[in-house]
Amino acid sequence: MTLGTWVTLAHPAIAEIFSNTGFDWITIDMEHSVIDLFDAENLIRTTNLSGSIPLVRLPSNDEVIIKRILDAGSAGIIVPQINTKDELVRAIKATKYAPDGIRGAGLARAQAYGENFDGYKSVVDNDMLIIAQIEDKRALENLESILTVPQLDAIIIGPYDLSASMGKAGQLDDEEVSEAIDKIVKKSIDLGVSCGIHIIEPSISELDSRIKEGFNFIAYSLDIRMLSHNAKEALEQIK
Repeated sequence: MTLGTWVTLAHPAIAEIFSNTGFDWITIDMEHSVIDLFDAENLIRTTNLSGSIPLVRLPSNDEVIIKRILDAGSAGIIVPQINTKDELVRAIKATKYAPDGIRGAGLARAQAYGENFDGYKSVVDNDMLIIAQIEDKRALENLESILTVPQLDAIIIGPYDLSASMGKAGQLDDEEVSEAIDKIVKKSIDLGVSCGIHIIEPSISELDSRIKEGFNFIAYSLDIRMLSHNAKEALEQIK
């Protein structure tokens, strides 16, 4: 089981603090934040140098963004809104050089600024992490075909978007939403694919429950919720 967290604030100190704390990986969120490519590279660098694995949740399934994020040194990508096998295959091809993919070959931080292109190509071929975000009811209809794509390393459920696609935005305890999440994790276990989920509110009890349900790739909260939650809890105790 691996445990990471989510960064939405662009200051490198946030990534450094989380990495020093001991999270296995840090996801830099470019979908629901104002983090741009320049910020992302600095956060990737800080995370990497501080000892955690840097991942980036992309703003969209876009081959140009994928190329630039990977050239900046991200160890992998989390691709939002994967609803079909074809969408996942398109994202994977954007991470690979020809003849396996469509990624342009450039020199940047990932390739040691040109000093180690061959070594980086080996990383691309063997160690690049591809994570599909399952967050729409349409993905449930295509779940098995998505999970059986050979280059897929893991999936992660986006519970808020998944509930919204069912017309029940934010109702994570709703029976239909819970059943959909349960279906996803069980199918992943059956097919031998790591299954993750994002626990939004800092909650050790929810973390424990999710581990028992079979999740083994878990994002524990995010910077803004941990700041708000811990500050509010401390003030309530002080008062």
